[in-house]
Amino acid sequence: MEKFGDNIKKILLAGIGAVAVTAEKSKDLLDEMVEKGELTVEQGKVLNEELKHNIKKTVKEKVNVSVKPTSPEDLSTLLDKMTPEQIAALKEQISRMEENTEAGKQGSEEQENDRENTGADE
Repeated sequence: MEKFGDNIKKILLAGIGAVAVTAEKSKDLLDEMVEKGELTVEQGKVLNEELKHNIKKTVKEKVNVSVKPTSPEDLSTLLDKMTPEQIAALKEQISRMEENTEAGKQGSEEQENDRENTGADE
């Protein structure tokens, strides 16, 4: 299990490293363009901020790290790391699942009753 956590950590660090390298390269490119006079300093700063924002947005959308706990201790550790917003979303998802389960039970009980009533009439 420890290897699994190490692999997740490596993947996460690789993603962060890729973002950092991309941000550094974009800054270098912008600095070079400013030196050549192709962009003003202010335009360079605005463009750099836009690039950083776009990179962060892309990483949030594209990088998806999912951890599947295999023991109650893993689940507890994972829950301890969650933000209040993530916990609220999890509670909401659990509530929906419970409602669906209850609705499914009621539906199957009704079907069972229908079968029993139909069989009794024969």
